[in-house]
Amino acid sequence: MKKVLIAGCAQEISSFNPVECKYEIFHIIQGNEIYDYHLGKNSYIGGAIEEINKSKNIEPVFTYVAEGFAAGTLEHSAFIKIKNEFLEKIKLYVNKIDGIYLTLHGAMGSSKELDPEGLILEEVRKIFGKNIPIVISLDLHGVLTEKMLNNCDGVSSLLTYPHVDFSETGKRAIKFLKKLMLENIKPVAARVKIPAIVRGKELITETGLFGNQTKYAKSLIEDEKVLSAGFFIGNPFTDVPELCSQSYVYTDNNKDLASKNALKMAKDFWPNRKKMQAELINVNDAIKIGSESSATVIFTDAADAPSSGALGDSNAIISEMVSQKYPHTILSTILDSDAANLAFKTGIGSSIKTSVGGKLDNRFKPLILNFKVISINEKPFMPEKWAWLQKPGKSAVLKSNNLTIVVTSNPVLQVDRSIYFENGLDPKNYHSVIVKSPHCEPEFYDDWANKNLNVDAIGATSANLLSLGHKNCQRPIYPLEEDTIFIPEVEQY
Repeated sequence: MKKVLIAGCAQEISSFNPVECKYEIFHIIQGNEIYDYHLGKNSYIGGAIEEINKSKNIEPVFTYVAEGFAAGTLEHSAFIKIKNEFLEKIKLYVNKIDGIYLTLHGAMGSSKELDPEGLILEEVRKIFGKNIPIVISLDLHGVLTEKMLNNCDGVSSLLTYPHVDFSETGKRAIKFLKKLMLENIKPVAARVKIPAIVRGKELITETGLFGNQTKYAKSLIEDEKVLSAGFFIGNPFTDVPELCSQSYVYTDNNKDLASKNALKMAKDFWPNRKKMQAELINVNDAIKIGSESSATVIFTDAADAPSSGALGDSNAIISEMVSQKYPHTILSTILDSDAANLAFKTGIGSSIKTSVGGKLDNRFKPLILNFKVISINEKPFMPEKWAWLQKPGKSAVLKSNNLTIVVTSNPVLQVDRSIYFENGLDPKNYHSVIVKSPHCEPEFYDDWANKNLNVDAIGATSANLLSLGHKNCQRPIYPLEEDTIFIPEVEQY
């Protein structure tokens, strides 16, 4: 039996979130608890388990997985603590395993380390040496770094956005690892870095231009000569030196094949860079359109998306709606532990006067209103499709005239409707819904909503990329420099 060590450390950050996050933001599971948590779920490790269970000659060894909620930059001391826990746990299996599968993300960052996942990989390689194959899985919003490529034998990455192929990506990683352990192959990689960061609806892989790259990568993977292929668009909010878009291809000792196809994906991507930027609507224009439209109108506030690393405490859109006496019912969420705690203290049915939002990010001002406490809740819950436990802490549904808000004590993913359902609310019952996610799967909103307005609000994850203030990433890079030139160069590993 070949033994595969399974471990992970992943987080996506926004460097433009003003609040550093702490160790407690990570969900850490160890040993066989990892198996119990991920079995049957649409997660990287869920897919890995399924693929391993189909193999008669492979046995998993579950060690340590730390998954951090998307947030601001990680405190460096917290990263060091997680790194040390991770390494201490896997050191127990030196000379006891035959391969390693690591689930990473690629958009992690601490206050003193801008490539923490690359550093972890480097340390893992030092511990186990070059003879133990390592395969990693990454989000397509990750930044595949030189340090990562130099310290692993294979990469498997998401090929869908919105992300639905977590399990498939984990399966592909294990299939790659099995070949490394059981067959006489020599993996070689080619990648092409592209000086561009992108955002917007054209990145939706089912319908947008970016689907050209992911569909091509899928076709490559079907070729038995190709071990792995994919395309990273990076995370424009993770301001690190190696931020870029990039293609990659792994083959069995066929550098020409890998280089040719990585180059093709990159060259096909570059001409569409301008189209792969968000089409945004001014806040006031969006409010006017919403006022004159029939239900349901979605106001996409991607600038305050917790799934991308924002806090979720923006009240920019609802403040303007209140100021302009918006004529329809409104449903939104806001991160505000003070308001949630007050609702818990006074109880269901009570009337309170409190500010909501704008307490953590000084780009926003607190909005003070009179509310009725409709309900309170503090139960953890799972999203509609993602395998990621949400811990909102003390939460409450507050109502002020036509405005209904779910206030939470901790950030909550809004890639679906679960935050509303868990609090007894259905977005279909409201004229206007503020959704703090750049894109959701169509069934959650777009398939039934009348309109979806992508609002040009301020925030730590704004799709208006020029508004963010990058300081660390390579320059020039499009669209920060409109006249950026791309001279394709293939790197081989």
